[in-house]
Amino acid sequence: MTKISIDPITRLEGHGRVDLFLDDKGALENAYMVIPELRGFEKFCEGRPVEEMPRITQRICGVCPLAHHMAAAKAGDAVYNVDPPPTAKKIRELMYSHFYVADHATHFYALAGPDFVVGPDAPKEERNILGVIRKVGKEIGATALNLIMENHKAAGIIGGRYIHSVNALVGGVSKAITEEEREQLAEIATKSIETAKFTLQLFDDVVLKNQDYLDLVLSDAFTHQTYYMGMVDENNHVNFYDGKIRVVDPEGAEFVKYSPNEYLDVVAEHVEPWTYLKFPFLKEIGWKGFKDGKDSGVYRATPLSRLNAADGMATPLAQAEYERFYETLGGKPVHQTLATHWARLIELLYAAERALELAEDPEITGTDIRTLPTETPTEGVGIVEAPRGTLTHHYTTDERGILTKVNLIVGTTNNYAAIDMSIKKAAEALIKPGVKVDDPILNQIEMAFRAYDPCFGCATHALPGQQPFQVRVFNHDREIVQEVMRE
Repeated sequence: MTKISIDPITRLEGHGRVDLFLDDKGALENAYMVIPELRGFEKFCEGRPVEEMPRITQRICGVCPLAHHMAAAKAGDAVYNVDPPPTAKKIRELMYSHFYVADHATHFYALAGPDFVVGPDAPKEERNILGVIRKVGKEIGATALNLIMENHKAAGIIGGRYIHSVNALVGGVSKAITEEEREQLAEIATKSIETAKFTLQLFDDVVLKNQDYLDLVLSDAFTHQTYYMGMVDENNHVNFYDGKIRVVDPEGAEFVKYSPNEYLDVVAEHVEPWTYLKFPFLKEIGWKGFKDGKDSGVYRATPLSRLNAADGMATPLAQAEYERFYETLGGKPVHQTLATHWARLIELLYAAERALELAEDPEITGTDIRTLPTETPTEGVGIVEAPRGTLTHHYTTDERGILTKVNLIVGTTNNYAAIDMSIKKAAEALIKPGVKVDDPILNQIEMAFRAYDPCFGCATHALPGQQPFQVRVFNHDREIVQEVMRE
């Protein structure tokens, strides 16, 4: 048996490796996405006041801090059974919408885009954002970077700072929006809509009009029929900040719709000894292993999943793109993993449109921005849609509001089983006996997980036995000269 490791895996948040095992004939026997890091955020949050969680949990990840900020604030609202004023909710959602634009744009242009704009077979030193800029030109590159920068700025205006916001509090927010800030935010949102439209056109030109790329997107190697999860509003339209969680089956029929405090009735977690991530599954179906289909409890929670789980988008331009998406790809649901990149850009447009709607809402500059908690704290669950998938924060406290138990299920954790399945299926299609496993093949295998935009720094929280210890010493050619390991 031959073992091939992609270590480290690239263009994602966090650390991990892919282990590929080939039989004596050179065919794939098995594949694993191994996550060797443990963060342990849940455990060391215990003993802290629940109102600190919107600030603490942002440190889990510098890429998606506002997702944890919002989920923690909503969980704190639930712990104290307090309902923030309407203006406070709108301010939170406005900040979150700008965050979404920046995050989705970052993934497309810096992480996933190089595989399509530069090419999956291009030299690896060119498959990065600089390669994208060289390919599309400095003007387009500047447009993309400005989109990210301006929305970072917008989230910072509302949140006090972008990376680790200090705005959302239990019961509301800490700061109102002035008229001058509102005008500035509306201007940024207006520009963002135009850049989002441009980015969708770029995807059209680079991917959809390239038959080789389109064949890759539609290929069986990158297709899985699973359940799909996403947050929806009262009209079953996609919403990132508030609503119920809807799950549809592989045929697109509603399987369940649940409120945040009901998540344990729907989701359970499976543990494997070779990784620090857990594998969530639908409790009613059960854990049936790494397989897809209606009889498997594996589900996905991604931009594609949110579109599959919803009946539409809540803004007009995004709705038009939503309809074109399904018309082009043959109707709902879409099962092609690489179509997630297109779905992500539709969400980018929706987030920009929603930001403008909120910036133009007369209530956004109101001054009633917090309801002070008065009830004895107990237990609460807060859920938002992180860019990577459904994010659940579940807190239990004593009567003083001191945390006694914390559970986090992040987007990447929801997707972990599907990620492993996607890697294995892509590797089976690409690795053939007698064919050299070169860098372009390994990169296409990485594309199978890159579509999920995984964040393994957020996701790790299982500790199956003794923590392994591994030290590798490399020479200047990146060859291992010494390895010490404790199993």
